[in-house]
Amino acid sequence: MTKDEGGRAGPVMSRRERLRLETNQEIRAIALRQLADAGPGAISLRGIAREMGMTPRAIYSYFPTRDDLITALISGIAASLAEVVETARDSVPDTDPGAGLLAWGQALREWALAHPESFRLFYGRPVPGYRPPDDGPVEQTARRVCRDLTRLVAAAWPHARHHQPEDTSWSDLHPDYVAKIRADLPDVPPAAAALALRVWGRMHGLVALEIDGHIHPVAGDPAALHRAEMLDLVRSLGLARPDPFGPVPSGSPESR
Repeated sequence: MTKDEGGRAGPVMSRRERLRLETNQEIRAIALRQLADAGPGAISLRGIAREMGMTPRAIYSYFPTRDDLITALISGIAASLAEVVETARDSVPDTDPGAGLLAWGQALREWALAHPESFRLFYGRPVPGYRPPDDGPVEQTARRVCRDLTRLVAAAWPHARHHQPEDTSWSDLHPDYVAKIRADLPDVPPAAAALALRVWGRMHGLVALEIDGHIHPVAGDPAALHRAEMLDLVRSLGLARPDPFGPVPSGSPESR
């Protein structure tokens, strides 16, 4: 028996299946390197085939079009991020939304630092000419990440509502976002949904600046800066608490 990424037992793969899986993973890895080296427009199936010594026909048996490859890349990236932040969230009690938000934000940063090309592909500039399939794997996995953070903010809402404007209506938000939130979390009020967007902006913004190289020239300790921002965010929601992370040892991956 083999185990999948979640540690569950599964059937033993044949040699041919293992080789196909390894080739699929190599194709994705080269595509991410193309992205890192020359930007999102550089992803090319023919270029990948040349590097791997494959014919175009052979690589098209894995991904018939460039858009199929990009869809697979982004949906896999989103699933990886979702698993990381959900694991972090589950590491703290459900009754402590402040700790959940801190763990979520910390996990987001650590994942982004470990996978900068993936972060840029998922949250960076759109790939020229790429159109994701409607309600396809990209949409579904991105929605999973959004839903998880919104659920955390909703858990904090009984405390946060006293510190936030409550004059938001559903008409103030984009109809697509409203439809998804009301379908996934029907008890969330519009003010809490709007707050989830602001929380996401604060969590994502500082990480994006760091990944793009804008933090290191101005901050001696990016990890401490991020930690302070997350603590301030939690306090702004009426969830004041001590720093659960403590000092970051010099030279550790988190202090980069």
